[in-house]
Amino acid sequence: MTSRFTIDGSSELERHLARICDQVREGVCALIPEHKLEGLVLAGGYGRGEGGVLRSDSADAPYNDLEFFVFIKGPTWLNDRRYRHALHELGARLTPEAGIDVEFKVLSLSKLRSSSPTMFYYDLIMGHRWLVGDDTLFIGCDHHRDTKLIPMHEATRLMFNRCSGLFFAKARLQREDFTAEDADFVGRNIAKAQLALGDMFLASLGQYHWSCEERRHRLQTIPGVSAELIAHHEKGVAFKLHPHRSTQAREQLSKLHTEISALAETLFLRLESHRLATRFESAQAYAVSPLNKCPEHSWWKNIALNIRHRTQSSFIRYPREHLLHQLALLLWSGAPVTPGAVSAYEQLWARFN
Repeated sequence: MTSRFTIDGSSELERHLARICDQVREGVCALIPEHKLEGLVLAGGYGRGEGGVLRSDSADAPYNDLEFFVFIKGPTWLNDRRYRHALHELGARLTPEAGIDVEFKVLSLSKLRSSSPTMFYYDLIMGHRWLVGDDTLFIGCDHHRDTKLIPMHEATRLMFNRCSGLFFAKARLQREDFTAEDADFVGRNIAKAQLALGDMFLASLGQYHWSCEERRHRLQTIPGVSAELIAHHEKGVAFKLHPHRSTQAREQLSKLHTEISALAETLFLRLESHRLATRFESAQAYAVSPLNKCPEHSWWKNIALNIRHRTQSSFIRYPREHLLHQLALLLWSGAPVTPGAVSAYEQLWARFN
């Protein structure tokens, strides 16, 4: 349980975030009956006390999203269906005043206790801020506290999401008109990838930690870690804590994007070769390999998902496998990045990231 939202944000910024949390508490308690509401917690960087501080000459401002978990008694799928729209409206109403997106996720404490360990749940349990409830509600969740229990496919998922960001950035860099908004988007996604490469490396060794500052320290103390990886991770941590809007030219960002993408390819293939016990010599070889890239998902659930979402995946394979193959081809193997390819990838990625 943290007492601050940021490491070094101004007192004005801390009070601003506290006011938004008060409004969130009031709004959620008005929407969810008291006998149904189990707890309300702020997760993410601000919940862990490491939220981003966007500095300017006038004042400190928030940067990252505010991510709230609403714990509701009963089946999560039913509660999500029942309250999703109202919570979305609450978030949309508070977002302009907050200055950043206010988002809600519905969960139940029973589902959290019975769920398998993930990096996402580890971060939630280890760093958070209660708005309704306290840490006694997390009794029975000790398995989420052990990083050695986080499965290897979680490291793959982290790489998949951040490398997807690199792919979307690549598409922006290839636009005929490159705007200030594009520069900020590309710079932000490069920084997220820089952080993720080191985080993935730590996760693959069972040494991931909820604090990005502790992860930075741990990466520097592991023998044999390349200076290149350490340097990129340092920049990623710096951006996470003190983000900025990139104003670099397309040429500068393109050069940095090429550099971080090449390192990401090397680490991704190394991770997947280890995870799947099969050596992949190139991104192309990975993409065309018939090996099941998501063996942790049962075939019968995969069939239901593919039918429901009408994906291009094999019916018995998890839809993310198709995205992993497309990512390898589009980001690293020179496949043409057309608007249609970007749109098709983004639509499926939004469902299975």
